[in-house]
Amino acid sequence: MIAPSILSADFANLARETAAIEGADWVHVDVMDNHFVPNLTLGLPVVQSLLQATDIPLDCHLMITDPGRWAPPYAEAGAYNVTFHAEATDDPVAVARDIHAAGGKAGLAVKPNTPIEPYLEILRNFDTLLVMSVEPGFGGQSFIAHVLDKARTVRRLVDAGELRLVVEIDGGINMDTIEQSAEAGVDCFVAGSAVYGAADRAATVEALRRKAIGAAN
Repeated sequence: MIAPSILSADFANLARETAAIEGADWVHVDVMDNHFVPNLTLGLPVVQSLLQATDIPLDCHLMITDPGRWAPPYAEAGAYNVTFHAEATDDPVAVARDIHAAGGKAGLAVKPNTPIEPYLEILRNFDTLLVMSVEPGFGGQSFIAHVLDKARTVRRLVDAGELRLVVEIDGGINMDTIEQSAEAGVDCFVAGSAVYGAADRAATVEALRRKAIGAAN
């Protein structure tokens, strides 16, 4: 699965920018509040507008404080997948429950230096694990390879039937890094500048998909 991140798109023309990624599986929407991360981006009103502009499911990545308060409204609005950070709440299972009750899929995100082991027991409550391969907050950063150990750990549990979730990766994904991520067991690849920096966005989405499929096989 390829999920282009509109963090790298032209914010003045988001309807056109989502139309340009025809064939993508999800549209990745980075929500930042200038508290949890030192950047401010899109919020719920923009997501509501995007839902009217595209049929591609929205994958909302909330880099925000207090996800218990703010995450469920994204699901209520119609976002397909709503992911929040493990580091932002003391009760991630309760937040996931509220997202599900609001009609969305729930995702748990972990920063590069956050160990996955403390969260393995609760992952059965989630539909997605988002492994951050850069520090959250800004696009265009370099890929941090050591995070792939987390993907491998969770992939083993999925393959053993102990978990049922999508393993997603976000940060520095391009034609060079997508193969090693696929080999590590990642299912869904968030790509920002690799897609929106290309002249033909739809063709780039398909090229990334072919790379991932080739490496996974």
